[in-house]
Amino acid sequence: MLSFIVPAFNEERYVGAALAAIHAAAKEVGEPYEIVVVDDASTDGTVALAKEGGARVVAVERHQISAVRNAGARASSGDILFFVDADTLVNGPLIAEALAALRAGAVGGGAPVRFDRNTWWTRIIMVLLLLVFRYARWAAGCFVYCTREGFELAGGFDERYFAAEEIVFSQAIKRHGRFVVVRSYVTSSARKLDHFSLPQTLLLLGRLALSGGRDLTRRGESVASFWYSDKR
Repeated sequence: MLSFIVPAFNEERYVGAALAAIHAAAKEVGEPYEIVVVDDASTDGTVALAKEGGARVVAVERHQISAVRNAGARASSGDILFFVDADTLVNGPLIAEALAALRAGAVGGGAPVRFDRNTWWTRIIMVLLLLVFRYARWAAGCFVYCTREGFELAGGFDERYFAAEEIVFSQAIKRHGRFVVVRSYVTSSARKLDHFSLPQTLLLLGRLALSGGRDLTRRGESVASFWYSDKR
């Protein structure tokens, strides 16, 4: 069975469309599946919309994406796991390609990402990031897939990290088998554009480089706050 694990914190704007896309993609590939929405203490209509969308809701209060993803994996039943962000739209060809990779012996992988809208500078950044992620064989956080066995061998998502946990997980699971970044795209929202300008983004990336990644393990640092902003 396929388990789609959707971490969610105040995602009423997006979660309905994300779940509808999962249902459509899973039915297209013709596999039995479940959807587990891991609600991280939302204060909006996320839980009601998740239930209306046919998901089983698991409640946590961690405000840490690694821990939320791990809680979803523990609550799920499938032998194949798909971690899909609540503002992300999957599709049938993407899921079919990921399943084909797993059944050919891969332990996990990811997919290239497209934003639902762009500016001139996000187009440039996304092209560069896509090249880096494909060359390094890293999964983007909005879509990660793996076998349950691979997930457990890798130790799940490292809960020391408040951001970039998908890169750490990608490196960990690659030690146990082949990691495939498929060619089909996943579409994610560009909502950060509403709150972060080009100078702010460049400052964030510069601080991350200077810290050597240490800021990713500190909840209160600006690098982590980029991901954990309450702005929705």
